[in-house]
Amino acid sequence: MARTPAHTVRIIGGQWRGRKIAVNSADDLRPTPDRIRETLFNWLAPRIQGARCLDLFAGTGALGLEALSRGAGHVTFVERDATTAGSLRQALTALDGHAAAVIHGDALNTAVFPQTSYDVIFVDPPFGAGLHGTTLAAIESLTTTDTRVYLEYPATQASEIEQLLPPAWRQLRGKRAGRVGYSLICRGAEQP
Repeated sequence: MARTPAHTVRIIGGQWRGRKIAVNSADDLRPTPDRIRETLFNWLAPRIQGARCLDLFAGTGALGLEALSRGAGHVTFVERDATTAGSLRQALTALDGHAAAVIHGDALNTAVFPQTSYDVIFVDPPFGAGLHGTTLAAIESLTTTDTRVYLEYPATQASEIEQLLPPAWRQLRGKRAGRVGYSLICRGAEQP
C-alpha cells in the first residue's frame, strides 16, 4: 500500500506559481528550499526556456517541476524509490505536465534514461551521501559545454565539492543558505 502524501511543495515561479503539490512523506525527502530555488532559477533564467532538463535523485521533484513551470521544454525525472516516482507521476498528471517523463531507476545508471545531451542537469542526491563525484563522472557524456549542472550539498562540504570537479569543469556560481551549499557548474566555458 502506497504512503499517503502528507507534505506539499510550492511552485514559486512561472505558470504554476503558487500551486502546492502533494509529495510523499518520507524521512529522507528534503525538497530544495524556496529561497534556494529562487536564486537558482534567477541564475538559469536566460537558459531555462525550452531547455531539456534532467532531474537526478528527483525526490519531490521540486527542481524539475519548477523548471517546467518556468518554461523548460522537457524534464526527465529519475527516482529510485517506486512510491516517490509514483507520486511524481501523479503531480505531473495534476499539472498536465505532458513535457516530462518519470523514470523509476538509479540516477547513477545512465542506461535507464535517454542518451541525449541536456541543457540543465539537477544533481541533489540524498544529503551527505557523498555521491557528487560519482554522479559527475556518470553524466559527463550527457553534457556539452553549454550544459549547466546544479549541485546541492551540505554547506560544510563546499571545498570538498570543488575538489571533486573533473579537470575540465568549473564553478560558475556558488552560495550557501543555512546548512545547504549549492553551485552551478559547467565544463569548458567562462560565462554563466
